[in-house]
Amino acid sequence: YFIFFFNDTATTEIYTEQIVGSVRCVQETGYQRRVHGEYSQTKQIAMSASFKQLRVLQLLRPAMALIPEVHQPDRKVQFRDKVIWTGITLLLYLVCCQIPLYGVFKTSGSDPFYWMRVILASNRGTLMELGISPIVTSGMVMQLLAGAKIIDIDQNNKEDKALFNGASKLLGLFIALGEAFAYVWAGFYGDVDQIGAGNAILIIIQLVFASIVILMLDEMLQKGYGLGSGISLFIAVNICESIIWKAFSPITVRGEGGVEYEGAVVALFHLLITRSNKLGALRQAFYRAGAPNINNLLATVLVFLIVIYFQGFRVELSVKNNKVKGHQSTYPIKLFYTSNMPIILQTALVSNLYFISQMLYKRFRGNFLIKLLGQWQDVEMGGHSVPVGGLAYYISPPRDFFEIFTDPLHTIFYIVFILGTCALFSKTWIEVSGSSPKEVAKQLKEQDVSFIGHRDTNMVNILKRYIPVAATFGGMCIGALTILADFMGAIGSGTGIMLAVSIVYGYFEMFVKEKEQVNELF
Repeated sequence: YFIFFFNDTATTEIYTEQIVGSVRCVQETGYQRRVHGEYSQTKQIAMSASFKQLRVLQLLRPAMALIPEVHQPDRKVQFRDKVIWTGITLLLYLVCCQIPLYGVFKTSGSDPFYWMRVILASNRGTLMELGISPIVTSGMVMQLLAGAKIIDIDQNNKEDKALFNGASKLLGLFIALGEAFAYVWAGFYGDVDQIGAGNAILIIIQLVFASIVILMLDEMLQKGYGLGSGISLFIAVNICESIIWKAFSPITVRGEGGVEYEGAVVALFHLLITRSNKLGALRQAFYRAGAPNINNLLATVLVFLIVIYFQGFRVELSVKNNKVKGHQSTYPIKLFYTSNMPIILQTALVSNLYFISQMLYKRFRGNFLIKLLGQWQDVEMGGHSVPVGGLAYYISPPRDFFEIFTDPLHTIFYIVFILGTCALFSKTWIEVSGSSPKEVAKQLKEQDVSFIGHRDTNMVNILKRYIPVAATFGGMCIGALTILADFMGAIGSGTGIMLAVSIVYGYFEMFVKEKEQVNELF
């Protein structure tokens, strides 16, 4: 099937050129009879290839009818209502993060998905165990299939777009079912013999139902009832919640100087009040190990400010609308052209490598190749494992500032890896996501927009000067900021900080834009 599929695609490209030549022949010479047979045959081949590309999605249409769907609003949703619905969505997500799974025998021990929870907005042992993993995975798979032209979808066609979104949701439900089954089968909630077949089925049902709820909340926001998307909102809230908790947590932990509070700010005041040596108390609050300290909190604030500063870097190209005489505006190309996608893809790659390495190391600890992939050691307080050798160790950030100098090979390898992968993913993403110079030029031409002082035929060349550079260099800048945050010990890791800042800044711009539109109406 796939052999004929790709052959038909190639044949379509060849015959498409013949269509153009045949139509020109009709227009110039009027010999319609001579080209009519060739044109009809070519049209049938092109339609046949397009039908085969959509065939799989068409076959899934009956199953898509069973998936819950949020309808488009029948009227314009006011800004106040959008804020309310966004708040309700956020509240439901936070409630699901606190509801424990029923039927779980145990959730103690090392968390193999600890490194993935930052970008998955998940919470261990609760309804949000899977987080946004099914939605993100299905969306990325469908986006890659569409970008590679394996699935031919016209996003301007409402029927094709609805079919594409329905297939993405269906794939997300299958992924949620598969992940839930894998979690239970792997024994993350206890052995199946211990929890019983009934409880195992209940756990799977709970996880799949929670994924459906998250999918519906995300769709509701994206269809205009709220602001932004559920995925971005859940990621940002999860990261910000972690930062606030580590700053103001009232839970006590046992540290070097005895019992202390986990929250950095709470620990500062507690040490200043209880210790007679105030200078020693300050030193302990700023530099204590094993728990968040004031230096980590200040580093987090500094990285926030640096990222917000770089968000304003852009190149603005002067454009005009050919339909409106005298109308001029600018087309901005941001330094972070691909937003936070490079760091999301890089984190997803590293997290999956960590997960595979941990699973193999637990089962085949003495194997040389497994050790080469990664060696792991459990952390008592953190409830997770950290890499101490192998490839997994060298692509992980240094644990503290002093390790940068004590193990320079690890530091250099980590820097090169982060910068290289972020630049590569950023450059690749513009090709598969429809934001390449060619696609952007096509969109501008469809809107009858052109660059001032340049011909329409040069639009692609002009965009090629800026977009690839912004994507590659912007990806490297995102990687560099992530490294800086990791080296400074920012709370929530460099990846989490980058995601949180970019998402929160995007919501800030959205709020400003919505308020400006409201002011224009009145």
